Amino acid sequence: MSANAEVTPSGESRYPLLGDAIMSRRVEVIDLTRELFEGMPMWFGHQKTFINTNQTHDKFMEIHKTEMGFEAHNLLISEHAGTHTDAVFEYDRNGPTIDNSPLEYYYGDAICIDVSHIQYPDFITVEVLEEALAKSGLDIRMGDTVLLYSGVGDQHWPEVSYTEQYPGLNRESTLWLAKQGVVNIGIDNVAIDHSDDATFAGHVVCGEYGIVNTESLTNLDKIAGKRFLYFGLPLRIRAGTGSPIRAVAVMNV
Repeated sequence: MSANAEVTPSGESRYPLLGDAIMSRRVEVIDLTRELFEGMPMWFGHQKTFINTNQTHDKFMEIHKTEMGFEAHNLLISEHAGTHTDAVFEYDRNGPTIDNSPLEYYYGDAICIDVSHIQYPDFITVEVLEEALAKSGLDIRMGDTVLLYSGVGDQHWPEVSYTEQYPGLNRESTLWLAKQGVVNIGIDNVAIDHSDDATFAGHVVCGEYGIVNTESLTNLDKIAGKRFLYFGLPLRIRAGTGSPIRAVAVMNV
């Protein structure tokens, strides 16, 4: 039975399809997504998250005179709330918006590199990436997504400090990734840039090479040093600059 399946008082699964049929699948899916909630820490340039109840089950039945109720909540969130991905348009006005971005940017072969020994105020440099890659025994292939496990985000989430001080890429290290054909750079911090870098060098390079980045991931410790299939598909937001995603790593077992 799935670890997340609800169980009735008799001990039976409330949702039997979450049992053996799903658990027999020969893949492991690792959730890389942070929770969305009101009051969550946000990068200073983006809308804060607000969630309210639009209707409850009981209120729906009362108003519409039905025997069944529907509950629904309203969200006021940024395109860059929580675990999200960027469209090139966010940092290059001539780049594609999220609805015009190739989906291939947001899924495919991926690796996760362990750079958790780098702490603020240090940068994730080319030397750091080369050493971490060599230690892992992995290689970067054309079209890969590369996720960077810093561990810093998980140390601070969900405190405000999550958005204040964190390591990140510099221009040279982002160029190093881009020149190897990486299409998506992900990290478990609020940004791929260093918190002290007011030039936003990582995003600048992504704009120059027409590649995307994904931020505020979690659970990267579970996939560090491994190759897997990555999925972080955006919503199809008209003229969007980015989108919240449900990011997962899929690994054969």
